[in-house]
Amino acid sequence: MTMQRRCFLTLSAAGAAGVGMSLLGTGHAGATARAGAPTQRFAVGVRQYAWSRGSRRWTTYVYYPATGAPGGSPVANAPVARGVFPVCEFMHGFSSSPQKSLAVIRPLAEAGFIVPAPHFAHLNGGDVHNGNQSKDVSEVITRTLALNTAGDPLAGHVNTAVGVGVSGHSMGGMTTHGLLTAWPDARITAAIPMSCVDMGNPSPSVRAKVLFVHGDRDGTCPISSARQAYRELPAAKAFLTFRGAGHSDYFGDSRTVTTSVDWMRWSLYGDDAARDRLRAGATSSTTTWESVLG
Repeated sequence: MTMQRRCFLTLSAAGAAGVGMSLLGTGHAGATARAGAPTQRFAVGVRQYAWSRGSRRWTTYVYYPATGAPGGSPVANAPVARGVFPVCEFMHGFSSSPQKSLAVIRPLAEAGFIVPAPHFAHLNGGDVHNGNQSKDVSEVITRTLALNTAGDPLAGHVNTAVGVGVSGHSMGGMTTHGLLTAWPDARITAAIPMSCVDMGNPSPSVRAKVLFVHGDRDGTCPISSARQAYRELPAAKAFLTFRGAGHSDYFGDSRTVTTSVDWMRWSLYGDDAARDRLRAGATSSTTTWESVLG
Protein backbone atom coordinates (compact mmCIF):
# COMPACT_ATOMS: atom_id res chain seq x y z
CA MET A 1 0.00 0.00 0.00
CA THR A 2 1.45 3.36 -0.97
CA MET A 3 1.87 6.30 1.37
CA GLN A 4 -0.68 8.22 -0.70
CA ARG A 5 -3.32 5.60 -0.10
CA ARG A 6 -2.59 5.58 3.65
CA CYS A 7 -3.60 9.23 3.67
CA PHE A 8 -7.09 8.38 2.45
CA LEU A 9 -7.88 4.83 3.50
CA THR A 10 -8.01 4.71 7.29
CA LEU A 11 -9.18 1.14 7.78
CA SER A 12 -8.21 -2.21 6.32
CA ALA A 13 -9.78 -3.51 3.14
CA ALA A 14 -11.50 -6.37 4.93
CA GLY A 15 -15.10 -5.75 3.95
CA ALA A 16 -18.51 -7.03 3.12
CA ALA A 17 -17.89 -9.09 -0.01
CA GLY A 18 -21.11 -10.23 -1.56
CA VAL A 19 -23.39 -7.88 0.37
CA GLY A 20 -27.01 -8.54 -0.49
CA MET A 21 -26.19 -11.24 -3.05
CA SER A 22 -29.37 -13.17 -2.24
CA LEU A 23 -31.33 -10.88 -4.54
CA LEU A 24 -29.05 -10.99 -7.54
CA GLY A 25 -26.51 -13.78 -7.29
CA THR A 26 -22.95 -12.81 -8.12
CA GLY A 27 -23.74 -9.73 -10.14
CA HIS A 28 -22.30 -11.35 -13.27
CA ALA A 29 -24.88 -14.09 -13.65
CA GLY A 30 -27.53 -13.20 -16.18
CA ALA A 31 -25.44 -10.35 -17.52
CA THR A 32 -26.54 -11.25 -21.03
CA ALA A 33 -30.24 -11.00 -20.10
CA ARG A 34 -30.53 -7.48 -21.50
CA ALA A 35 -33.43 -5.82 -23.21
CA GLY A 36 -32.65 -3.35 -25.97
CA ALA A 37 -31.77 0.15 -24.85
CA PRO A 38 -34.72 2.55 -25.05
CA THR A 39 -34.77 4.82 -28.07
CA GLN A 40 -37.17 7.28 -26.47
CA ARG A 41 -36.73 9.90 -23.75
CA PHE A 42 -39.00 9.42 -20.75
CA ALA A 43 -40.78 11.68 -18.34
CA VAL A 44 -39.42 11.24 -14.80
CA GLY A 45 -41.28 10.19 -11.69
CA VAL A 46 -40.01 10.00 -8.12
CA ARG A 47 -41.08 7.99 -5.11
CA GLN A 48 -39.85 8.44 -1.55
CA TYR A 49 -38.85 5.63 0.82
CA ALA A 50 -37.69 5.56 4.44
CA TRP A 51 -35.00 2.87 4.63
CA SER A 52 -32.51 1.84 7.26
CA ARG A 53 -29.61 -0.46 8.12
CA GLY A 54 -29.60 -1.20 11.82
CA SER A 55 -29.77 2.14 13.61
CA ARG A 56 -28.76 4.07 10.50
CA ARG A 57 -31.76 5.69 8.81
CA TRP A 58 -32.13 7.77 5.68
CA THR A 59 -34.60 8.81 2.99
CA THR A 60 -34.17 7.45 -0.53
CA TYR A 61 -35.68 9.19 -3.53
CA VAL A 62 -36.17 6.70 -6.35
CA TYR A 63 -36.34 8.39 -9.75
CA TYR A 64 -37.71 6.34 -12.65
CA PRO A 65 -39.05 6.47 -16.21
CA ALA A 66 -42.66 7.63 -16.05
CA THR A 67 -45.59 8.04 -18.39
CA GLY A 68 -46.24 11.44 -19.89
CA ALA A 69 -44.32 13.98 -21.92
CA PRO A 70 -40.56 14.15 -21.27
CA GLY A 71 -39.05 17.28 -19.80
CA GLY A 72 -39.83 19.28 -16.70
CA SER A 73 -39.32 18.41 -13.07
CA PRO A 74 -39.74 14.89 -11.66
CA VAL A 75 -43.36 14.20 -10.72
CA ALA A 76 -44.05 12.60 -7.35
CA ASN A 77 -45.64 9.13 -7.62
CA ALA A 78 -46.19 9.41 -11.39
CA PRO A 79 -47.27 6.18 -13.14
CA VAL A 80 -44.30 4.04 -14.21
CA ALA A 81 -43.61 3.84 -17.92
CA ARG A 82 -44.01 0.51 -19.67
CA GLY A 83 -40.80 -1.50 -19.62
CA VAL A 84 -38.22 -3.16 -17.41
CA PHE A 85 -35.34 -0.88 -16.42
CA PRO A 86 -31.88 -1.40 -14.89
CA VAL A 87 -30.97 0.14 -11.54
CA CYS A 88 -28.33 2.89 -11.45
CA GLU A 89 -27.84 4.32 -7.95
CA PHE A 90 -26.49 7.84 -7.35
CA MET A 91 -25.00 9.20 -4.10
CA HIS A 92 -24.50 12.90 -3.42
CA GLY A 93 -21.47 14.50 -1.79
CA PHE A 94 -20.95 16.37 1.48
CA SER A 95 -23.69 18.89 2.31
CA SER A 96 -25.51 18.05 -0.92
CA SER A 97 -28.68 16.07 -1.67
CA PRO A 98 -30.44 14.20 -4.48
CA GLN A 99 -32.39 17.36 -5.31
CA LYS A 100 -29.13 19.28 -5.78
CA SER A 101 -27.84 16.47 -8.02
CA LEU A 102 -30.70 16.34 -10.52
CA ALA A 103 -28.42 17.57 -13.31
CA VAL A 104 -26.97 14.05 -13.34
CA ILE A 105 -29.87 12.02 -11.89
CA ARG A 106 -32.66 13.23 -14.17
CA PRO A 107 -30.91 12.41 -17.49
CA LEU A 108 -30.31 8.85 -16.29
CA ALA A 109 -33.98 8.37 -15.45
CA GLU A 110 -34.98 10.02 -18.74
CA ALA A 111 -32.74 7.53 -20.58
CA GLY A 112 -34.43 4.49 -19.03
CA PHE A 113 -32.82 3.83 -15.64
CA ILE A 114 -34.28 3.48 -12.17
CA VAL A 115 -32.13 5.78 -10.05
CA PRO A 116 -32.29 5.33 -6.26
CA ALA A 117 -30.70 8.41 -4.70
CA PRO A 118 -30.32 8.23 -0.92
CA HIS A 119 -30.10 11.42 1.11
CA PHE A 120 -27.57 11.15 3.92
CA ALA A 121 -28.24 14.28 5.95
CA HIS A 122 -25.32 13.66 8.30
CA LEU A 123 -22.76 12.48 5.77
CA ASN A 124 -19.21 12.63 7.13
CA GLY A 125 -15.72 11.46 6.28
CA GLY A 126 -15.56 8.97 9.14
CA ASP A 127 -18.49 6.96 7.81
CA VAL A 128 -17.03 7.03 4.32
CA HIS A 129 -13.66 5.73 5.49
CA ASN A 130 -15.00 3.10 7.88
CA GLY A 131 -17.29 1.59 5.25
CA ASN A 132 -20.64 2.59 6.71
CA GLN A 133 -21.58 4.62 3.63
CA SER A 134 -20.66 1.87 1.19
CA LYS A 135 -22.65 -0.62 3.25
CA ASP A 136 -25.59 1.81 3.33
CA VAL A 137 -25.53 2.05 -0.46
CA SER A 138 -25.46 -1.75 -0.69
CA GLU A 139 -28.62 -1.70 1.43
CA VAL A 140 -30.16 0.85 -0.94
CA ILE A 141 -29.42 -1.53 -3.82
CA THR A 142 -30.98 -4.44 -1.95
CA ARG A 143 -34.13 -2.46 -1.10
CA THR A 144 -34.49 -1.13 -4.64
CA LEU A 145 -34.22 -4.57 -6.22
CA ALA A 146 -36.74 -5.87 -3.70
CA LEU A 147 -39.33 -3.39 -4.99
CA ASN A 148 -39.66 -5.63 -8.04
CA THR A 149 -41.68 -8.15 -6.03
CA ALA A 150 -42.92 -6.01 -3.15
CA GLY A 151 -46.38 -4.99 -4.34
CA ASP A 152 -44.88 -1.58 -5.08
CA PRO A 153 -45.81 0.44 -8.20
CA LEU A 154 -42.30 -0.35 -9.48
CA ALA A 155 -42.96 -4.11 -9.21
CA GLY A 156 -42.29 -5.82 -12.51
CA HIS A 157 -40.34 -2.83 -13.84
CA VAL A 158 -36.95 -3.49 -12.19
CA ASN A 159 -34.38 -5.41 -14.22
CA THR A 160 -32.66 -7.63 -11.65
CA ALA A 161 -30.77 -9.74 -14.18
CA VAL A 162 -28.07 -7.40 -15.51
CA GLY A 163 -26.36 -6.20 -12.35
CA VAL A 164 -26.56 -2.64 -11.11
CA GLY A 165 -24.83 0.65 -11.71
CA VAL A 166 -23.52 2.94 -8.98
CA SER A 167 -22.28 6.49 -9.19
CA GLY A 168 -21.59 9.44 -6.95
CA HIS A 169 -19.70 12.68 -6.51
CA SER A 170 -17.04 13.56 -3.90
CA MET A 171 -17.87 11.54 -0.76
CA GLY A 172 -20.42 9.82 -2.98
CA GLY A 173 -17.63 9.03 -5.42
CA MET A 174 -15.46 7.69 -2.61
CA THR A 175 -18.37 5.57 -1.42
CA THR A 176 -18.78 4.30 -4.99
CA HIS A 177 -15.11 3.33 -5.23
CA GLY A 178 -15.36 1.69 -1.82
CA LEU A 179 -17.99 -0.66 -3.26
CA LEU A 180 -15.42 -1.85 -5.80
CA THR A 181 -12.60 -2.27 -3.30
CA ALA A 182 -12.68 -2.32 0.50
CA TRP A 183 -16.42 -3.04 0.90
CA PRO A 184 -17.29 -4.81 -2.35
CA ASP A 185 -20.75 -5.47 -3.67
CA ALA A 186 -20.54 -8.13 -6.37
CA ARG A 187 -23.86 -7.09 -7.91
CA ILE A 188 -22.23 -3.98 -9.36
CA THR A 189 -21.47 -4.19 -13.07
CA ALA A 190 -21.02 -0.47 -13.80
CA ALA A 191 -19.66 2.42 -11.75
CA ILE A 192 -18.92 6.13 -12.14
CA PRO A 193 -16.90 7.59 -9.24
CA MET A 194 -16.65 11.37 -9.65
CA SER A 195 -14.05 13.43 -7.77
CA CYS A 196 -13.05 10.45 -5.63
CA VAL A 197 -9.88 9.28 -3.93
CA ASP A 198 -8.46 5.78 -3.92
CA MET A 199 -10.32 3.68 -1.33
CA GLY A 200 -8.36 0.44 -1.60
CA ASN A 201 -7.26 -2.47 -3.72
CA PRO A 202 -9.69 -3.70 -6.39
CA SER A 203 -11.80 -6.62 -5.15
CA PRO A 204 -11.77 -9.77 -7.30
CA SER A 205 -15.46 -10.25 -6.45
CA VAL A 206 -16.51 -7.17 -8.46
CA ARG A 207 -16.35 -7.09 -12.25
CA ALA A 208 -17.52 -3.68 -13.29
CA LYS A 209 -16.98 -1.23 -16.13
CA VAL A 210 -15.66 1.87 -14.32
CA LEU A 211 -15.62 5.47 -15.53
CA PHE A 212 -13.73 8.07 -13.45
CA VAL A 213 -14.60 11.76 -13.83
CA HIS A 214 -12.32 14.38 -12.27
CA GLY A 215 -11.11 17.97 -12.50
CA ASP A 216 -7.34 18.36 -12.66
CA ARG A 217 -7.45 21.41 -10.33
CA ASP A 218 -9.37 19.58 -7.61
CA GLY A 219 -8.05 20.83 -4.28
CA THR A 220 -10.34 18.59 -2.21
CA CYS A 221 -9.78 15.15 -3.75
CA PRO A 222 -6.45 15.21 -5.61
CA ILE A 223 -6.65 13.77 -9.10
CA SER A 224 -3.40 11.86 -8.45
CA SER A 225 -5.24 9.57 -6.03
CA ALA A 226 -8.05 8.90 -8.50
CA ARG A 227 -5.45 8.21 -11.18
CA GLN A 228 -3.86 5.62 -8.92
CA ALA A 229 -7.25 3.96 -8.46
CA TYR A 230 -7.76 3.99 -12.22
CA ARG A 231 -4.40 2.36 -12.94
CA GLU A 232 -5.11 -0.51 -10.58
CA LEU A 233 -8.49 -1.48 -12.03
CA PRO A 234 -8.79 -3.93 -14.92
CA ALA A 235 -10.61 -3.07 -18.13
CA ALA A 236 -13.14 -1.96 -19.03
CA LYS A 237 -12.33 1.46 -17.67
CA ALA A 238 -12.07 5.10 -18.69
CA PHE A 239 -10.94 8.42 -17.24
CA LEU A 240 -12.54 11.74 -18.20
CA THR A 241 -10.45 14.70 -17.06
CA PHE A 242 -11.75 18.27 -17.08
CA ARG A 243 -8.70 20.49 -17.49
CA GLY A 244 -8.67 23.58 -15.30
CA ALA A 245 -11.70 22.36 -13.31
CA GLY A 246 -12.01 22.20 -9.54
CA HIS A 247 -13.85 19.78 -7.32
CA SER A 248 -17.38 20.38 -8.63
CA ASP A 249 -16.90 22.65 -11.65
CA TYR A 250 -17.75 19.94 -14.18
CA PHE A 251 -20.79 18.57 -12.34
CA GLY A 252 -23.79 18.91 -14.63
CA ASP A 253 -21.62 19.77 -17.64
CA SER A 254 -23.08 18.34 -20.85
CA ARG A 255 -20.02 16.12 -21.36
CA THR A 256 -20.38 14.70 -17.86
CA VAL A 257 -24.06 13.97 -18.44
CA THR A 258 -23.72 12.57 -21.97
CA THR A 259 -20.76 10.36 -21.08
CA SER A 260 -22.38 9.09 -17.87
CA VAL A 261 -25.60 8.13 -19.65
CA ASP A 262 -23.76 6.40 -22.50
CA TRP A 263 -21.49 4.56 -20.05
CA MET A 264 -24.52 3.14 -18.27
CA ARG A 265 -26.35 2.39 -21.53
CA TRP A 266 -23.38 0.38 -22.73
CA SER A 267 -22.79 -1.34 -19.38
CA LEU A 268 -26.36 -2.19 -18.41
CA TYR A 269 -28.24 -2.32 -21.72
CA GLY A 270 -25.40 -3.69 -23.86
CA ASP A 271 -25.74 -0.68 -26.16
CA ASP A 272 -22.63 -0.86 -28.36
CA ALA A 273 -23.62 2.34 -30.18
CA ALA A 274 -23.37 4.16 -26.84
CA ARG A 275 -19.90 2.68 -26.30
CA ASP A 276 -18.82 3.80 -29.75
CA ARG A 277 -19.79 7.42 -29.16
CA LEU A 278 -18.14 7.73 -25.73
CA ARG A 279 -14.92 9.33 -26.97
CA ALA A 280 -16.70 11.86 -29.16
CA GLY A 281 -19.16 12.74 -26.40
CA ALA A 282 -16.41 13.26 -23.83
CA THR A 283 -13.83 15.07 -25.94
CA SER A 284 -13.56 18.85 -26.13
CA SER A 285 -10.92 21.56 -25.98
CA THR A 286 -11.03 21.40 -22.16
CA THR A 287 -11.26 17.64 -21.57
CA THR A 288 -9.03 14.60 -21.91
CA TRP A 289 -10.41 11.11 -22.53
CA GLU A 290 -8.48 7.93 -21.74
CA SER A 291 -9.97 4.45 -21.98
CA VAL A 292 -9.21 0.75 -22.06
CA LEU A 293 -12.56 -0.67 -23.08
CA GLY A 294 -11.38 -4.21 -23.76
